[in-house]
Amino acid sequence: MTNARMASTTSERAAHPTASRTAPALRVWAVIPAYNEEARIASVVRGIAGSVAGVVVVDDGSADGTAREAERAGAEVIRQPFNGGKGAAIRAGLAAALARECTHVLFIDGDGQHRPDEVPALIAAARDGAGIVVGERQFAREQMPRSRYYANVIGSRALSWFIGTDVRDTQSGFRLVDAGWLRNLPLTATGYEIETEMLILLARRGASIVRIPVAAVYADAPSKLRPLRDTTRTCFLAVKYRFLSRA
Repeated sequence: MTNARMASTTSERAAHPTASRTAPALRVWAVIPAYNEEARIASVVRGIAGSVAGVVVVDDGSADGTAREAERAGAEVIRQPFNGGKGAAIRAGLAAALARECTHVLFIDGDGQHRPDEVPALIAAARDGAGIVVGERQFAREQMPRSRYYANVIGSRALSWFIGTDVRDTQSGFRLVDAGWLRNLPLTATGYEIETEMLILLARRGASIVRIPVAAVYADAPSKLRPLRDTTRTCFLAVKYRFLSRA
């Protein structure tokens, strides 16, 4: 198995909820949740613009010029009235994207952590019929903050059990999902646990999960993620998503 396609399915691939997996071209809409990302959001929007049909930025109650800079860069902007959390922002952006004509939805963070030039690799993987393509960061202890490293590594090992397959970066915000699997998906998360909820529910529905390696850029700005608290919360909520939530 090549490095570019490290894992395949959660189980035997289920029938897709839409009619065909052999469409001649993918039409991708991007969803970017952003909170106080005035300095970085424009470069993210412009960086992915050539790979997608449209970009929706959800300004999650920012106190700076995030919305203004996103609009100037060419994105459609949804302004949340207050900071409701990453999950709430993703759900709002997802509803907007699915209202457009699209075959896939790209999720990418607005802080510049993910490289826009790697979007085509996710799209290429999706052409083979994957339900979800996860851009999996390669965790190197010397290249990332210590608290992030241990929270991601330990958390992903635990959460993989709930998902039903090995995913080494369960909290990656860089992923491409077939829109057919997202329609009517009962997402409820309001915080960072949205990534895990999405993976678990999609796996329960039978969507195939493909992982491809991507780089991660850690800037000087502090992370909004609280590694210990948020990872612990996500692990507890995973029990709900796996056993109590309807898929």
